Amino acid sequence: MDLDLRKLRYFAAVAEHRHFGRAADKLFIAQPVLSRQIKAFEQELDCELLVRTTRSVELTAAGEQLYREAQRIFDTVDTAVRRVQDADLGVRRLVVAFSTGLHVSEAIREFSLRHPEVETDVVPARWREGDAPLRDGRARIGYLRRPFDESGMRVIPVDIESRVACMPATHPLAARTELTMADLDPEPMLDIAKRKTTSLEEKFELVASGHGLVLVPLSVARAYVRPDLVHRAVIDAPGTETCLVVAADNRDKLVREFLDIALAMLRS
Repeated sequence: MDLDLRKLRYFAAVAEHRHFGRAADKLFIAQPVLSRQIKAFEQELDCELLVRTTRSVELTAAGEQLYREAQRIFDTVDTAVRRVQDADLGVRRLVVAFSTGLHVSEAIREFSLRHPEVETDVVPARWREGDAPLRDGRARIGYLRRPFDESGMRVIPVDIESRVACMPATHPLAARTELTMADLDPEPMLDIAKRKTTSLEEKFELVASGHGLVLVPLSVARAYVRPDLVHRAVIDAPGTETCLVVAADNRDKLVREFLDIALAMLRS
């Protein structure tokens, strides 16, 4: 079957807001029209995507999966349109993907000074995406954290980033300045395997709600500062390796030059 992108966007809006009225307002359509379109979409896919009650809308297992897939589909379509437009205008573009909390702006500025004729752009490698922006064509270079699928990729280690324990500000361990893994042994940790969060925002909301502590890279914790959460150093926690990543068969001179610039700056 052909996937109807318009209906997929309608579904994604409902999944995001968990409310037909708010989703309809965002889409600038009437709520009854939106409801009919979603129902037709479910019939086309031959599966139930939403559980509707008088007060809320929840996603089924199929709906959760489709919501995760939808953003990748939208990103791929948007990238394809941009490539077509670049080809029409003769634009050369270099796009860099980055994991949450990692910064590559200094390298981009230096590269742009050397190559003002090249358009540069960035795309986030979202929670659970890993190397997806490189594989679906959204980016040509990645500044990512391990682990991810390294098959067919050239991976250049950059640094080892420490991890911290993130917890509610009211938690007893929040009074400590640093912790050990032994301190965390008695504590309930957020079960990532069971709670398949679709974003870091959702992950931290669960932590703040008392569903368990979580170990995250320091730069991730710093990127999501909020008054009801704190993070504490865990001195013996294994670190997370950051890497520059590019397709193994990429021989583009501009890509190689950007890697050289970024590696020198990031390691320094």
